[in-house]
Parts: sequence; C-alpha cells; structure tokens
Amino acid sequence: MVAEHPSSLRLVGDADSSKRRQIIDGARKVFLDLGFDGASMGEIARAAGVSKGTLYVYFADKNRLFEAIVEEESLEQGKLAFNFDPERDVTTTLMDFGQAYIQVLCRPGGGSAIRTVMAIAERMPDVGRRFYENVIAVTIGRLADYLEARARLGDVTIGDYRLASSQFLQLCQASLFQPFIFQAAPAPSPERFEEVVGSATRMFLAAYGTKK
Repeated sequence: MVAEHPSSLRLVGDADSSKRRQIIDGARKVFLDLGFDGASMGEIARAAGVSKGTLYVYFADKNRLFEAIVEEESLEQGKLAFNFDPERDVTTTLMDFGQAYIQVLCRPGGGSAIRTVMAIAERMPDVGRRFYENVIAVTIGRLADYLEARARLGDVTIGDYRLASSQFLQLCQASLFQPFIFQAAPAPSPERFEEVVGSATRMFLAAYGTKK
C-alpha cells in the first residue's frame, strides 16, 4: 500500500476547512435574515453555493449548524482586546471599554445575532448557556478583575466586583441597546456612544469611586 504524501493530506484538510467556512458564512447570512425557524437547509445550501448533500456531509442538521455559528461568534467576541491594564486609571479604562463594548453590541448584524441566540435559547439551552459563559460572563469577569485591582490601589470601594461589573455593562447599554436590538432605532452615532458611556462612568464612580 502506497503511503499518502503528507502535503496531500494537508491540502485535503485545507479544502475541507475552506468548504466548512463557505457553509458557515452562507448559513450565518440566512439565519440573520430569516431567523432560526425561517431558515431551511435548502436555503442555506443555496446561500453557501453547495448542494444539500455536501451540506449534510459537514452538518447533520440545522441545529448542529447553528451551534457551530454560535460557537464561532463566542470565540471571536472572546478575542476582543479590551484594555484592562491595572495600571490605567479608572475613568479612562471605563470610558474606553464602555464605548468599545457597546459598539460591539450595536454593530451591523450584531443585534440580529443576539436576537437569534435569545430566540433559540429556550429550546437549545446549551447553546444559550455557552454563549453567555464564553462571551458575557468572560467580559464581566475581566472587568471585575480590573476593578478589584484598582480597589487595592484605593480608587474604588466595591463589595461585589462581579455585580459592579454587570451594573456598568448595563449602564452602558441604557437608551442604546434595546432600541437597536428591537429595530426601533438605527445604530447609534459615535457621539451618542461617548455621551451615554460618559454618563455611565460618572454614575458608576459616584457610587463606587473614592475620589469624590
């Protein structure tokens, strides 16, 4: 039996990865446009430019495909490089983080992705749980660690760091996220982001800051 050349194995793997990426990109567009219930495997195959047979080689059903997209979204958001350097002052860090965070939530397509996950979470609780744990909870934890470091330096006085972190995230969403996600308003302007996050930062430091 002739052994396969290592390079041919690598090329097959690359082609497989490329086809999977093609399918996921097509499926993401269909899910965002039609929602989970409105999307069909036939529609996804057409959007991805593959046959239904090829689609089923990579994903057994619509649930598995949706899970793969949510998993990927979780990983991508987990890579966001928020600057939580404990040496940075609190006001600058909260302002920079708050604006970056809310811009991610209100980015084009972002609202649709979150709406889709929320709509399916009751039927697919593992998907909703993984999204929360890998995206939202990770961000809360990173901010909580930063706040704890600044508390040791005397800049803030906080009893429950994760609670305070969650509160700041919610303050940054005020008047921005809900109108956007329910399509009652377009994505906010950079000026509006700065205005709302500035107010959130002042309110947060009024409650927890030591420098009044």
